[in-house]
Amino acid sequence: MIEIEVPKDVTVDISGSTISTKGPLGTNKRELNSTLLTFQKKDGKLMLEAVKEPKQARKALKVEVAFAKELKNDMAGVEKHFEIKMRIVFAHFPINVEVKGANLHINNMIGERVPRICKIVGSTKVEVKGQAVRLYGTSLDDVSQTAANIRIACRIRNKDSRVFQDGLYYEIE
Repeated sequence: MIEIEVPKDVTVDISGSTISTKGPLGTNKRELNSTLLTFQKKDGKLMLEAVKEPKQARKALKVEVAFAKELKNDMAGVEKHFEIKMRIVFAHFPINVEVKGANLHINNMIGERVPRICKIVGSTKVEVKGQAVRLYGTSLDDVSQTAANIRIACRIRNKDSRVFQDGLYYEIE
């Protein structure tokens, strides 16, 4: 059994197989599609317990640990945002990045006339200021998947990637 301490400014609601966390910055919902875990809320703690069947005990333990970590990330995200910073880098053609609805348009990548489009996942927010791009949101999964979508959209094809190093890259702090 794993006990997760619920922070004082975060509320956790359990309905069926869905756990929703609500905090000052927003809400996160996570659904468990497994019969290997049971969870309940008691005295400001969330308790996860794996099924006691011997054949499924190892698998249930792995699911329990993984789901506990995801719930801790959800609780941390509604208290303070998860953030990824990226930098626009170009040597040959100036790249223009803009947010249009739920998509990010990367214009003039290696001189291409058609913009490269990548999807902004979930409730992730994207800010573009000059050469800096900031991704932030309450869900770690959504923010990191949005960053991965941007990196995939900026992949150089049919050219030598050692010469053409244009794109959006993670900023290391």
